[in-house]
Amino acid sequence: MPLVSGAEVVLAAAKAGRGVGAFNVIQLEHATALIAGAEQAGAPVILQISENAVKYHGALKPIGVATLAAAAAATVPVVVHLDHAMDRDLVTEAVTLGFTSVMYDASKLEYADNVASTTEVTKYCHDHGVFVEAEIGEVGGKDGVHAPGARTRPDEALAFAEATGVDALAVAVGSSHAMTERTATLDFELIAQLRQAVPVPLVLHGSSGVADPDLTRAVEAGMTKVNIATHLNNVFTGVVREVLAENPKLVDTRKYLGPARDAVAAEVTRLLGVLKAV
Repeated sequence: MPLVSGAEVVLAAAKAGRGVGAFNVIQLEHATALIAGAEQAGAPVILQISENAVKYHGALKPIGVATLAAAAAATVPVVVHLDHAMDRDLVTEAVTLGFTSVMYDASKLEYADNVASTTEVTKYCHDHGVFVEAEIGEVGGKDGVHAPGARTRPDEALAFAEATGVDALAVAVGSSHAMTERTATLDFELIAQLRQAVPVPLVLHGSSGVADPDLTRAVEAGMTKVNIATHLNNVFTGVVREVLAENPKLVDTRKYLGPARDAVAAEVTRLLGVLKAV
């Protein structure tokens, strides 16, 4: 199945009241695991490459091209998405490589500058058929919309979406990035209010800290794109530790990366069920 646009997957899910799993790629094993898990579930999936992952690899092209190739060979719809890109040149490169979705993150800018910059990026991406996600920015705490105490106001979200023309909006409803325990408390009433107010699909970042029942409830309340990274890294790393502890003389990386990849695939299948992705 060919690579599909972010619009095709996210807008269809929003209309149907389904969730879409958006999972981060750090190495090729992640990309193949995410696709395998989605194929087992029979659901579309979004493969995300963050600006931090690009820095880890030293460039976007190697991991980006590998992920695009894996996506093109999948039997379910796959979106390849650039996540939390603050560098506009990186957005341009991703679009040129063939990414079908980007999150442009100008949240550290003052509101007016965020709107202006995001509007320009959105126009460029739309001219190339690429889906755009963004966020309002500093509405609480130094981590912006992803600080635990931050909350997005529906009127602000509506104004930002209308001003920029973005296709999806990341909002603050109680989750936070890089949580290793699933103890976040979401504001479901706010999610419902945002869904009513905002004309584009909503995105939940920091979803690794959200328990399964609350992920399902968030989708039912109005969330569409759900980003999960740290939780799957925990699964991956946990299996690597187990295998190496049981086989301390093991040196063949395939012998521990392979089981870790398989465990992530199984967890992705399970999570897509939790997110009502099918």
